[in-house]
Parts: sequence; C-alpha cells; structure tokens
Amino acid sequence: MPLSRQFRGAFTALVTPFTSAGAIDEAAFRALVRRQIDSCIHGLVACGTTGETPTLSHEEDEWVIGTTLEVASERPSRARVRVIAGTGSNSTATAINSTRRAAKLGVDAALVVAPYYNKPDQRMLESHFRAVADEGDLPIIVYNVPGRTGVNIEAATLLRLAEHPRIVAVKEASANMDQIATILAERPADFSVLAGDDTWTMPMLALGGDGVICTCANEIPGEMAELCDAAFAGDWERARLIHERWLPLMKANFVGGPNPVPVKAAMSMMGLCSDTLRMPLMPLDEPHRGRMQILLATLGLLGEDGEAASTPAVARGRVGVA
Repeated sequence: MPLSRQFRGAFTALVTPFTSAGAIDEAAFRALVRRQIDSCIHGLVACGTTGETPTLSHEEDEWVIGTTLEVASERPSRARVRVIAGTGSNSTATAINSTRRAAKLGVDAALVVAPYYNKPDQRMLESHFRAVADEGDLPIIVYNVPGRTGVNIEAATLLRLAEHPRIVAVKEASANMDQIATILAERPADFSVLAGDDTWTMPMLALGGDGVICTCANEIPGEMAELCDAAFAGDWERARLIHERWLPLMKANFVGGPNPVPVKAAMSMMGLCSDTLRMPLMPLDEPHRGRMQILLATLGLLGEDGEAASTPAVARGRVGVA
C-alpha cells in the first residue's frame, strides 16, 4: 500500500441522535463519538446521509462536525482519528460553501455526494467535482451512490477525477462489481477506494480496496476496524470469519426502512441513543423491529434479558468472532 494513500480502514458514518422533542441530543452524540474512539475506529464521517443531514440546519451541521473534532481530540496521547465531513449538495455553489465551512472547522476531508434529483450527465458531474475540489479548500472524497442520487459516476469519469490533486478517494456504492474492479485496477497509486455498502467491504478489500465508510460501525465499530486490520495484515481467514459473523447485521440495517431508520432502532435497543428521527423519516415498525431485536440478541449485542447490553463496545482484538 503506497504510503501516500490518505484514507484507509473503517470509517463510521455517524448517526445524529435526537431528543424526543427533535433537537440534537448533544450528550448522546458525544457519548457515541467517544465509544467509537474507544473501540479503535479508524475514522469518522460527520453529517453523512446516515446522519440525516437533509434535515439539519447549517448551524446544526457545524455543531455536529465541530463536536466530532472536539471529542476526537480529547486524548492527546493517542493519534486523532481522521474526521470527514459530508458537504455534498445538488447545488455546486452550496457544496463549495459547505466544504469551505468544514475546512475552517479543521476536518481532514470532505465527502461530496453526486448531485441528486437534477441528474447531471457525466460531463456535468466531472465539472461539479472539479469545481468543489478547486474551490473548497479540502481533499475531496467522491461519493457515488446511484440508488440515492439517480445518477452513476462512471468508472471513466471517476478515473479522470482521480487525477485531480485534491480528489483523493471515492466511496463507491454503485453495487457494480465490474465498475468497482475497473476503478481499483486503474486508479492512481495514491487514490483510496472505500466501500460504500457495508456488505461489500470484504469483497472490495479482497480486490485491493482500502476499507469502508459504513453504517454498521455505529453498532460494531471495533469489529469493523478489526475486519479491515485483518485484511491489511493478510489474515484473510480472520477477515472472512468477521465478515460472515456480522453479515446478517449489515443486511438488517437496510431492511424495513431507509437508512438510518433500522440502525437507529438497533442503537435504541442497545441503549446507545433514541430512535427518534426527523420527518419524513419515521421509526422502524413491526414486524421489522421484532426481527431486529431477535438478531441483536442472537449476535450478543443485547443483555441476557434481551435488554441493552451494559458494555456494547469492547476494544479491538476481543471482538468479531465468537
């Protein structure tokens, strides 16, 4: 792995916990970030899709990003985890301004999703990302998620963007293995390729990928970090066992409602935060809620009585495989 490749490992796309009144639950958010760091996660994404950013104000965005940085820097004896801010928009000017604000806060990079709804073509997509990279004052991680945006950033377009000095990585959630394999084979040596679908983490690592920006690390941060570390160390049997153990949870997090509806339900059952969401999203309903609780109990993420486990997170090296 080239030493110049900046982003490698498991990065948690953080949820944003809310109080019953709909405000950001500041204490719960700080606790979630501390739990991530205690579990040895490699990096954190604040204000990604999992964080319900379409419903956050600019002031709330800045609070979430700033607080993530603050908590990540609490332990001077340890290297600070990488912090990435979601700054994408379907308006190029808005994406540039959001990226500049995140740069002033001190994040390591911006995660910039492909413009959604207005469905730009490949020429327009390339122009959009180049403008944000040129003017946003941060390294850029391109986020390709056609299922959410309605547009796919094709491999040829992404590979041209990868030559830009400020476009340093891609979060690839196209679920198109031919496309992903082409990017991995032809990318510049210093360009990181991160899985954008939790279930694709292991396959992409096997093809030479650099890790994942994932939802399930909200529940199992140490385990996802351990999965990546095992693969980087060449311990493919260990990586495969971790993948197989947690695959049902990775899948369940996307059943019964759009992200982050299921993962917030799970985190509520684990005692980590409430499952309050901002409309139009609503909490997970039955029978999916019951199935999620049974799965969490089966995986050992709840106490013996089916309630929240008292210690839902443990240090890396003691998790992942029963």
